Amino acid sequence: MMPDLVTRTAAARSFLAKLWQLARPYWFAPEKAEIRLLGFTLLVPERWIARGLLATILAMNFFLVWMSKQLNAWNAQFFNALQEKNGPRFWELLFSVASFEAFFFSFFGLVVVFIVIAVYRLWLRQLLTIRWRRWITEIYFRDWLADRTYYRMELVNHGTDNPEQRIEQDVAQFANQTLTITLGLVSEIATLITFTFVLWNLSGSLTLPLFGGVELPGFMVWVALVYAIVGSFLTWFIGRRLVRVNFLLERYNADFRYRMTRIRENAESIALYGGERDEQRRLSDAFARIYVTWWEYMKLNKRLTWLTVFYNQVANVFPIVVQAPRYFAGEIPLGTLTQTAGAFGQVQGSLSWFVDSFSQLADWKAVVDRLTTFAEAMTKAKAAVETEAAFTKTRKTPALELEGVDVALPDGRILLENVDLEIRPGEAVVIQGPSGSGKTTLFRVLAGLWPFGRGRIDLPAGARILFLPQKPYLPIGTLAEALAYPETPDSYDPGQYREALEACRLPHLVDRLDEEANWSMVLSPGEQQRLAFARALLYRPDWLFLDEASSALDEATETAIYRLIRERLPGVTIVSIAHKPSVLRHHERRLVIEPRTRRVSSEPLPAAE
Repeated sequence: MMPDLVTRTAAARSFLAKLWQLARPYWFAPEKAEIRLLGFTLLVPERWIARGLLATILAMNFFLVWMSKQLNAWNAQFFNALQEKNGPRFWELLFSVASFEAFFFSFFGLVVVFIVIAVYRLWLRQLLTIRWRRWITEIYFRDWLADRTYYRMELVNHGTDNPEQRIEQDVAQFANQTLTITLGLVSEIATLITFTFVLWNLSGSLTLPLFGGVELPGFMVWVALVYAIVGSFLTWFIGRRLVRVNFLLERYNADFRYRMTRIRENAESIALYGGERDEQRRLSDAFARIYVTWWEYMKLNKRLTWLTVFYNQVANVFPIVVQAPRYFAGEIPLGTLTQTAGAFGQVQGSLSWFVDSFSQLADWKAVVDRLTTFAEAMTKAKAAVETEAAFTKTRKTPALELEGVDVALPDGRILLENVDLEIRPGEAVVIQGPSGSGKTTLFRVLAGLWPFGRGRIDLPAGARILFLPQKPYLPIGTLAEALAYPETPDSYDPGQYREALEACRLPHLVDRLDEEANWSMVLSPGEQQRLAFARALLYRPDWLFLDEASSALDEATETAIYRLIRERLPGVTIVSIAHKPSVLRHHERRLVIEPRTRRVSSEPLPAAE
């Protein structure tokens, strides 16, 4: 039993450490944000905005607890007036304008103030939630995109499932649940302290027959305490497995959504293959995991619901039953009985916060675990790449040089050995070799993307570099956004867009620059590749890396595009991967990979056309 207790204590400390790691940075954030106050725009540190909102919400919480105490006292007077058949007092307690104090402490005054404070407390909490969510989201996607972490995570197999869910859904849940649970707990503590004194004074004392008739003061407080402890223990015992089930359920749901997204993104390929039956099988298997896990969730939640519903229903009548003997004996009036029941409900409800919030706490813990594992995965990916990367990278000359370079795979196996080569500015070089020989990997090394290996790499200093893969990336948005990528649409004027499209034989797209679409689904592979070359004309890179970038073009169009690049970008350096023989005549030299020797040889080609 003791080792189990130690394990659970360590787990609780670990969770609190993770929670603090996630929550702390926002409340100490140095960034400044704009706020509008009385017509003025001020730059204020985000941490002070957050702390100010939190302090205001806490003050409202405490005020609402005080208001609940006033309503509890009003309840006693109201039912005493009913018992005494005191009509004037009855109506005065409902609504009175005899004085401000009489109006405020009437039912109408108390309820109006309570509602106004409750509404604005909710509004301010939602404001704080969205500000916190925005801040965390920006931190997460900044870290995910920085230093190509998203790419490195896949290379070293330190990716986490569905990072888009972690950044979108889990961050939203974390901000909302953390504030809801924390503020709820603070409010319940304030309620517990306030109504414990009320209940203690209302309870009277109870003489216990044990130990020679010991008198127990404030016995209703002790009854509420025992009632809550028993309920909390049973709730934890029955529902403790919900944390793991919630974690798995979110994971499987995200995986199911991602599989459907993949189908949409690759709709044409799947349709050409006729792969609907296989995709249906995969979706069925993915949903089967959700179905099985949901049944487990239903089973555990049913057990927990049996307890919580019974617990809360009994709590409604329990204090009245306990106090009924005093009422029937004439020791207390009806108003005091109902006031005691109300105070008991407040104390018992505060003590039972764990019972009522267990499902939310289980989900909250799962969210914290998912976010921290995602952050840890990003850190590990960066560390793993830095550990494995043994390249000495410099930027001293305008040329691209490799000296004594060994190219490795992520598992440490050597793919290419002792590569020495130089690509001078303005050259056109093509990389060739059998499939699987390492062309793409060498291409990544030359581009400065591949981190695994050793040797010296001198990347071109101060050069603008652009990569055109076989399937260009086209962001969802306007055609102008897709064409300008990786820059913003306002980087070029409409005339430049039109000229680039017409030059790359896409005049039919000129009038669609402001049209929003998923262009990777709208355009054919050939149109996508021509759009990518139009992007190069706009971007005007010094170095252009082409990975089968013209594979979907016919020979005449390919020749026209290469000539266009040479004319419009006369000093550009071109590094290509290509299988098509027709591509060779547009390059001056080729690098040939020999899989048997794991070496790279260089040989000249006829002058580029």
